[in-house]
Amino acid sequence: MATKAINMKLDEQLLNDIKKIAYVYHMTFSDTVREALGEYIEKMEADPYYKLTANVEEASAEESEEILNEISSLTDEDLEIVSRRTAKVAK
Repeated sequence: MATKAINMKLDEQLLNDIKKIAYVYHMTFSDTVREALGEYIEKMEADPYYKLTANVEEASAEESEEILNEISSLTDEDLEIVSRRTAKVAK
């Protein structure tokens, strides 16, 4: 995949933290940031709110707020997986 240069501002402490991590793990600054962003994206994509709203292009602010309120009220027990099914998709 092609890479693109970006310009962004970071507070000095965050910048120093990234540099230190890169140094300790013998990584480039860019590789450190890419890896951190990749892990953050995986975490966010696993979030129930993201899963419910990522493909909803037309959700209003009110609808998004309602969904977020409903998700926020769920307990860990509500989110526990109680059964699984596997489906095969024919080609």
